[in-house]
Amino acid sequence: MDSFLKFVIDVITKASDLMWSNVLWIILMIVGVFYTVYLGFPQIRFFGRAFKETFGGVFGGKEKDQEGTMSSFQALATAVAAQVGTGNIAGVATAIMAGGPGAIFWMWVSGLIGMGTIFGEAVLAQKYREVRDGNYVGGPAFYISKGLKNKPLAKFLAGFFSVAIIIALGFIGNLVQSNSISAAVKEATGINPIFVGIGIAIAAALVFMGGMKRIANFAEMVVPFMAALYIIGVIVVLFVYGDQVGPAFKSIFVAAFKPSSVLGGALGVTVKQAIRFGVARGLFSNEAGMGSTPHAHAVANVKHPAEQGLVAIVGVVIDTFIVCTATAMVILVTGAHERGLAGPLVTQAAFSSAFGNYGTVFLAICLTFFAFTTIIGWYYFGETNIRYLFGKKGLLPYRIIVILFLILGSSLTKKVDFVWTMADFFNGLMVFPNMIALIFLAPQVKNILDSFKAGHEYNREEM
Repeated sequence: MDSFLKFVIDVITKASDLMWSNVLWIILMIVGVFYTVYLGFPQIRFFGRAFKETFGGVFGGKEKDQEGTMSSFQALATAVAAQVGTGNIAGVATAIMAGGPGAIFWMWVSGLIGMGTIFGEAVLAQKYREVRDGNYVGGPAFYISKGLKNKPLAKFLAGFFSVAIIIALGFIGNLVQSNSISAAVKEATGINPIFVGIGIAIAAALVFMGGMKRIANFAEMVVPFMAALYIIGVIVVLFVYGDQVGPAFKSIFVAAFKPSSVLGGALGVTVKQAIRFGVARGLFSNEAGMGSTPHAHAVANVKHPAEQGLVAIVGVVIDTFIVCTATAMVILVTGAHERGLAGPLVTQAAFSSAFGNYGTVFLAICLTFFAFTTIIGWYYFGETNIRYLFGKKGLLPYRIIVILFLILGSSLTKKVDFVWTMADFFNGLMVFPNMIALIFLAPQVKNILDSFKAGHEYNREEM
């Protein structure tokens, strides 16, 4: 039995490494470039309009509630809740450690390209959304099954995607998020992780049980506070290390094309590694093309699908260009990446350099917010696919299993790396059916964008 388990672990680990090292990030970049060029660079041409669509309704009273939907801003907050997670702390550190400071430049490039893909995902999610049990639902499973012409294949790909995302995010992903919170809280306070896990499960269940509206209200309230808290902490660190900010930015641009000028030949970091790790971690963080965030954007109450596509672009700006960049700067100005540490310990050392022991507590608080909001966002994405596969009757068993996984994650002390690998593996499986749909449905996205540019009203009765 042990030998069989070891065989399974080895196979999944090698398959996950193969997908993310040599296949997926390249596919995601190719599709991102295609969408960017094919749509005429919407992330650049409509950049200002994107922010107006995102925040105009919040401050101008533009948006009104509609039964069974979220406001455009709530949908964005739910998407960002899932996007901004432990990857923004540990993933950025990993990219720098493996690819050098230049990886951050390529992370920005992946974010810029990914905006084209995520625009298409949000538009298609809006176009093919449905009303089930009084609420709007949508996402890749819906636009795959309804949009592709080969119906038997479409049904298979949609079902495959739904199963993969339920396992990857709803179950395994939330297990590792709970583990991250418990480990951080234990490190900062010494509290037994199992008690932390039970607390996480109870708090999450209270949000889950309130349905879409409670999830939307939670995200709208917590995500801006979470992001602001972290950015304020970063600003303080940058103020303390003000003389290192210029050299840090310089190292990012120089090392993107000539790592040896910054790192020295002994570390062996090449331009290829900087590109690979920067692009891969950037796409993994902002989730452009993975098919997760369209579930939130599908239910936004907007007049035209392209409006929510522009709002989705802002989500990448927040995740990659603000939060990931903030983490990178803290690491680089403090020199934490030169101390032989790994993962979140690098970021922790960076904050401790400025705040002392309070830095560990501060990062534990931020990590808790990041991971918990990710739990809520990922739960919702999984719930949408439970509705697609099983309808309303599947919700209670799904919620119970998620809660059990949250508790299990807090007590997990062994095989954590393999669990993360499992999550990466199923995340990778999600990408393939989503990419197929995005490629074949691209003309529909372009037609919707053209109607938006022409100022035409969108007739949802024709959906």
